[in-house]
Amino acid sequence: MAGHSKWANIQHRKGRQDAKRGKVFTRLIKEITVAARMGGSDPAMNPRLRLAMEKASENNLPKDTVDRATKRGAGELEGAHYEEIRYEGYGIAGAAVIVDTMTDNRIRTVAEVRHAFAKFGGNMGTEGSVAFMFKHCGQFIFAPGASEEKIMEAAIEAGAEDIVTDEDGSIEVICAPHDFDAVKKGLTAAGLKAEVAEVTMKPLNVTELSADDSAKMQKLLDAIEDLDDVQDVFTTAVLSE
Repeated sequence: MAGHSKWANIQHRKGRQDAKRGKVFTRLIKEITVAARMGGSDPAMNPRLRLAMEKASENNLPKDTVDRATKRGAGELEGAHYEEIRYEGYGIAGAAVIVDTMTDNRIRTVAEVRHAFAKFGGNMGTEGSVAFMFKHCGQFIFAPGASEEKIMEAAIEAGAEDIVTDEDGSIEVICAPHDFDAVKKGLTAAGLKAEVAEVTMKPLNVTELSADDSAKMQKLLDAIEDLDDVQDVFTTAVLSE
């Protein structure tokens, strides 16, 4: 991906996420609830719940809040019933956008997502319209200066599919979603801590935007991310600095 710094884009994204820290708690609670409902309340037997709990710990979500969300998901406490719905569409300059939501009212959610797309220059698409442009995978990204040899050795040993060193020096490790836990454990055992460690929708190709288009795209992404029911937003867009 010549012409831009992947690392700069990652830091930009993390900075904006940190600025929205209040929303992080809500999203984590929903994720824990749904993960427990789908796979049970024992994190040792439920990788998705285990990952959600690890994220909750990293973001200092109180343990009693985590416990309540887990119990609600497992049916031990009453609470809202969330369902997962994915929306797809196009942003500025045709950049693809995937929006993952958790909602207790799909009519409200689809209306809000459609409105955000339309108001800020995007178009909501049909199911499957852009998903083929992404790969569902585990992704670990290490800061420039990390030991490529050490990462490669540990990642391959743990079952990673691919290791890529980018032009800016950052190192990316890719694995199948079901191997995420094993690869993370292997990297951690080797004393390696990624700046980004997540199961994500990775764009197969990117759309590099000009400064003007980047500003418009950022407004669209912000509008979508600010919706209460939105959990994650993925895009092929690369925003200029």
